[in-house]
Amino acid sequence: MLESAAVESIRINAMDNPLLNQTGLPAFTHITADVIEPAIDTILAENRDRIEVLLRQPGPYNWDNLIQPLDEMDDRLSRAWSPVSHMNSVVNSDELRAAYNACLPKLSAYHTEVAQNRGLYEAIRSIAESESFDRLEPAQRTAIEHALRDFHLGGVDLPDEQKKRFSEISQRLSELQAKFSENVLDATNSWQKHVTDESLLAGMTESGLAMARQAAERKGLEGWLLTLDFPSWFSVVTYADNRELREELYRAYVTRASDQWDDPKLDNSEIMEEILALRHEQARLLGFANYAERSLAKKMADSPEQVMDFLEELAARAKPAAEAEMAELRRFAAGVLGLTDVQAWDIAYVSEKMRGAFYELSQEDLKPYFPVDRVVPGLFALVERLFGVTIREKEGVDVWHPDVRFYEVFDADGELRAQFYFDLYARAQKRGGAWMDVCMTRMRRDDGVQIPVAYMTCNSTPPIGDEPALFTHNEVITLFHEFGHGLHHMLTRIEVPAVSGIAGVEWDAVELPSQFMENFCWEREALDLFAAHYQSGETIPDELFERMTRSRHFQAAMQMVRQLEFAMFDMRLHREYDPEQGGRIQRILDEVRARVAVVNPPEYNRFQHSFSHIFAGGYAAGYYSYKWAEVLSADAFSRFEQEGLFNPEVGRSFRENILEMGGSRPAKASFIAFRGREPSIEPLLKQTGLAA
Repeated sequence: MLESAAVESIRINAMDNPLLNQTGLPAFTHITADVIEPAIDTILAENRDRIEVLLRQPGPYNWDNLIQPLDEMDDRLSRAWSPVSHMNSVVNSDELRAAYNACLPKLSAYHTEVAQNRGLYEAIRSIAESESFDRLEPAQRTAIEHALRDFHLGGVDLPDEQKKRFSEISQRLSELQAKFSENVLDATNSWQKHVTDESLLAGMTESGLAMARQAAERKGLEGWLLTLDFPSWFSVVTYADNRELREELYRAYVTRASDQWDDPKLDNSEIMEEILALRHEQARLLGFANYAERSLAKKMADSPEQVMDFLEELAARAKPAAEAEMAELRRFAAGVLGLTDVQAWDIAYVSEKMRGAFYELSQEDLKPYFPVDRVVPGLFALVERLFGVTIREKEGVDVWHPDVRFYEVFDADGELRAQFYFDLYARAQKRGGAWMDVCMTRMRRDDGVQIPVAYMTCNSTPPIGDEPALFTHNEVITLFHEFGHGLHHMLTRIEVPAVSGIAGVEWDAVELPSQFMENFCWEREALDLFAAHYQSGETIPDELFERMTRSRHFQAAMQMVRQLEFAMFDMRLHREYDPEQGGRIQRILDEVRARVAVVNPPEYNRFQHSFSHIFAGGYAAGYYSYKWAEVLSADAFSRFEQEGLFNPEVGRSFRENILEMGGSRPAKASFIAFRGREPSIEPLLKQTGLAA
């Protein structure tokens, strides 16, 4: 531990560090690689000193003299690390990555050290056992209960040698998970295909060709440039008539960062094995049979067995329907396209042809109605009607890329409630996927309430030339999904950071608001707020809307079993780990596919090597959360269907009972407060066309 004099020296040397100047929003353009490690070193050293000072108090301990100071210390560290972690994902560079990775073991060691601090645990426990505990606010009591639980999960009860090993594992896992993500990003960025013969791209849409042409121009190339960024990849495998081209891109995409990749330095195989081994070892140190049990200690589900039963029930409903859908796809491919040997790289292509033939509908038919300059204001208008808030753009805010926009959220009285950043488009050096993350958390301070700030990130189709970005319907759904997470973070009324917004919410319930928001992308009354032709301004014609609605359940069962494949694979991987046999990753995946899949991928498929959700994100032994929370979201939305899509009382109830409560009470209690009963699976089955 650094002594106070050393702490003071670091503080003086870092006085001008933008990560230590936390008077406002992050100064992104001033956050360079060289300021990151000094800032983190300073805060960690000061936090360690501060904890010692707090524990030397004569007592008794209470919220104001212990928990509040600890919360403020945690918040300062979070506000320094959050922009660094975010920039590492959205504007990755070698220098930034090196600084980020240098801090990971330090942060891991600190968090483990705090979690295993017996004196701190005893001090917080003394508050829980005091007569004053019952006089605390419910959110404060919940935060203390969660903290005591997390001490046990952090190894506070372990003997010293086991504490040391627990800490070593935590540090190593943070390094491995970061490396997994880096390998996926580097593999994605390293692949491209330069095309000069337009006939090779026959069948591709005008927007797909324009996107490829623009990518080539930006690199000073003639012709077209295809990449593994999702919009580019998807445009090829969905529309290109050239089957060899589709397979080439499919193969590149599903072998990223694997033993099938050209660069062995980017192979995640050994990293995955070590991650699974270390998770299992750490879970065993804590007394759990496996990591799946450890993961569920903070979730709604009671046991891995309950999760598997839930997934098996959905599989029993979905698999027969998915098999029928797949048989229909094969018949269409053979009878209409002359394709008798359907492979994995043909599925999206044949499906899009089927959608056109059955519903006279293509994703391209809808894109002109989803320009970004209509979708974003329309999304805000919808949220304003639902939840009584107003959203306005604010210019002149320091951001990490020119594409980024910044907005403020005001309540009905004009009070500033929250702020957020929008980073919507795919680009190089940006991690794939879509996510919401926390910049700042709502919390009570001596000088007032700190408002929440969110990052919302997508990888949607970028603008082409002078025209606005035109989104696919799926990209609109993704945007609404992430904004649901953002609302959960931003509209909270809880001022205790440990249970404010999404903090403290059981992970298998955290998708409720996000999946709930997706439903509005299918409702006419809502669509008219955000869908209008980018040239004429006309809303979606009735006949196009009808075709769109009829296609909603198109291949819904195939999509369901695909998600069940991911969830079952994840749960079995962590539940059945055996140190003597290793991860058996491919074997378990093959067994799961034999049980639920209807699409048989080629032998070279290594989807698992880029499955960042479970190997680099927060979904390890928790991917089932998407389906678990979808039961909640479908049931919650069914109340809007019954009582009015924009019924102000229903919107107010959802805001007050779900969004504002954060993690201050169990998610099930919040759901019952809104719905008036326990959740039912039937609305989800109806929504996906699988109801009896």
